[in-house]
Amino acid sequence: MRYARAVERLRMLAEACEQTRRLPAEEPFLREAHVFGALTEGADPLDEIEVAFVLNLPPEDVAWGTHPPGTAWLVDFLRLDQGGIAYWWRSSREPVANHRIHRPVRFWSLDGIDGGVLEALRERRLGALYSAEAPRGQERVAGVAEELEAALEHLRAVHGAYWDRQWRREHRGLRRYPEHHLWEAVRGYLELLDVRDE
Repeated sequence: MRYARAVERLRMLAEACEQTRRLPAEEPFLREAHVFGALTEGADPLDEIEVAFVLNLPPEDVAWGTHPPGTAWLVDFLRLDQGGIAYWWRSSREPVANHRIHRPVRFWSLDGIDGGVLEALRERRLGALYSAEAPRGQERVAGVAEELEAALEHLRAVHGAYWDRQWRREHRGLRRYPEHHLWEAVRGYLELLDVRDE
């Protein structure tokens, strides 16, 4: 995808994120959206836009590489499954940055769309994304050991419940099946295990 098209797609994604604020809820589920990777580095063309979504869930519900409960509708609502966007979920109680997500730049939050970020990307003023007076991402980086422990806990929970009929019923819908949850739990754990061993 060409750089200009990617920026336009990110703007459309920000507008879709903004629409989630209108949904009735005691506490908003989606809290922030951050872009990172090739787009923030100015690559042209790029394979995909890399985005991290921050959810109002505890860390134990957002194991690395998995789709936490309640995200299937969000994937559908934001049209994330239509290609061109690689996305990850993060807990609002942990740093966005980790071994895979480097220098995330927030382009949407409950305060609204960050037009300055979108404008800086459109004009290719990439240095402006990380200005000192308005930090856009989180400086803290999640530790691999903590994420690995959470991923192992999640893998054990999915493995333990996998054949339970009620669990399987609860983890099916919107093109998602229990097999997806098991695969993601294994993949996320093994990825973190490899990172730790490096």
